[in-house]
Amino acid sequence: METQPFSEDLRRYLALLWHWAWLLVLATILAGAAAYIVSKQMTPIFQASTTILVNGAPATQSTDYSSILSSERLTQTYSQLLTKQPILEGVIKRLGINIDVGVLKKMVQVQPVRDTQLIEVRVQDTNPDRAARIANAIFQEFANQNQALQATRYAASKQSLETQLDQMDQQIQKATDNLATLGDSTNNQNERDRLETTLAQYRQTYAYLLQSYESVRLAEANSTSNVVQAEPASPPARPIKPRVLTNTLLAAVVGLLLAVGIAFLVEAMDDTIRNPGDVTHQLGLPVLGAIAKYDYEDDNPITTTQPRAPVAEAFRSLRTNIQFASVDTPLRSILVTSPSPADGKSTVAVNLGVVLAQSGRKVVILDADLHRPKIHKIIRLANRRGLSDLFVQNQVNLDGAVQKTEIQNYYALTSGSLPPNPSELLGSGKMVDIIHQLEDQAELVIIDTPPLLAVTDACVLAPRVDGVLLIIKPGVTKLAACKQAVEQLRHVGAKILGVVLNEIEIKRSRYYYYHYRGYYYAYYDSYGESPSGNNHKSKIGNGKAKSKDKNPR
Repeated sequence: METQPFSEDLRRYLALLWHWAWLLVLATILAGAAAYIVSKQMTPIFQASTTILVNGAPATQSTDYSSILSSERLTQTYSQLLTKQPILEGVIKRLGINIDVGVLKKMVQVQPVRDTQLIEVRVQDTNPDRAARIANAIFQEFANQNQALQATRYAASKQSLETQLDQMDQQIQKATDNLATLGDSTNNQNERDRLETTLAQYRQTYAYLLQSYESVRLAEANSTSNVVQAEPASPPARPIKPRVLTNTLLAAVVGLLLAVGIAFLVEAMDDTIRNPGDVTHQLGLPVLGAIAKYDYEDDNPITTTQPRAPVAEAFRSLRTNIQFASVDTPLRSILVTSPSPADGKSTVAVNLGVVLAQSGRKVVILDADLHRPKIHKIIRLANRRGLSDLFVQNQVNLDGAVQKTEIQNYYALTSGSLPPNPSELLGSGKMVDIIHQLEDQAELVIIDTPPLLAVTDACVLAPRVDGVLLIIKPGVTKLAACKQAVEQLRHVGAKILGVVLNEIEIKRSRYYYYHYRGYYYAYYDSYGESPSGNNHKSKIGNGKAKSKDKNPR
């Protein structure tokens, strides 16, 4: 029992999607086709990538957290420098390409690989070869500029030491020459000793300077961070943009979702009666019948021209449901009306009268629509004398007013001439006498009246009959109009038998999906027996139905 509401909601949503299936399919196809055409016309974009390894020089020999953090920060720093103007200008000059620096910067994407010392450089271009050359040139230009930049850190110290070494070398050479000039004479022994001492000092100073120079070179080598091209870029074989298949599928999905949203929006904004659930929950009335929309080949009732059609069978089901609605108190008079015009109440009234007459009951249909009468047109009777002419008599006399139709047991009292005050006539005592006399002459009187919200005629007659049948056209009749009509009938104390859903567009309506297709089968089991005990055999195919109907009990 608890799963029933979910099941009903699921069926309702499926029915809604089925009803709007044409829109869903159309939106999906159009969106996908548009994306496919646009993607095919776009210029292909190729992407070449190269991977750079940052070989950082640690400050210490131990790989502690500070060294690791320093390497990661150095990688982040190099990632930013790779797209700076000096590097890009150097690439343009190296390759000799005519590209603006700003345009080239938009073509280049630099992304450091997380938790590594790797940097991935991606270049997107319409030319795959040029994309690869630009990626490799970026590495080469950055490596050269980075090496030159780091070399300037020790350039001054090395230059100063080199100058001092040259000067000291000259001093040593000069002192050596002086010693050679003195020779081995004992007269110059003091001068010789002085020069030898000075030469020894020069050589010791030179050794110290040379050691300092080598220390500077070693420090430069240990502190210089090198970049290595771990994977050079190569021309890509396939473009990365546009992704025709992906774009087409995404556009199709978006189109489908938009169509679903539109369908649900239209459904939410639709304030008409759409299905039996709306009648039951919104109006609190039972659905006694569901009549499909059919083509009128002529003005005759379909229950006479096509008695074996599914629509005729639906009228017989309506007849059975009305009989069940009045088991305790048999109905002698039924008023047929609708909330608004164009709901097809007159057609339902005539066909209902036909199937009741075919069941063996004597039926009189009374056209009480004194504004726009239609009964005489549907059953092809003269309308020279009718209901309105009875009011001018001093005493009501039905002789000659009730006409016999071509259908056995079926009679009609047409509207007659149109009076200027229909509501006053229908609310008079003579109208009550007319209804009583008709009930005396027939087993059932069916009264066709104007729409409830158009004029007050139906409300005047409603409390004077045994039951009221409300005709609603799904998808057309507004829910607010239905509620107002039901409220008016209840206000005057009318007995509402139920609702007939008329002119249902089976193949286009969601009602067909979850209700109408099972409408007949709801009344007939596999042996052709209806719940009321009547024997109905229905075989639906090619738009026709074969039926056998016995008189109801």
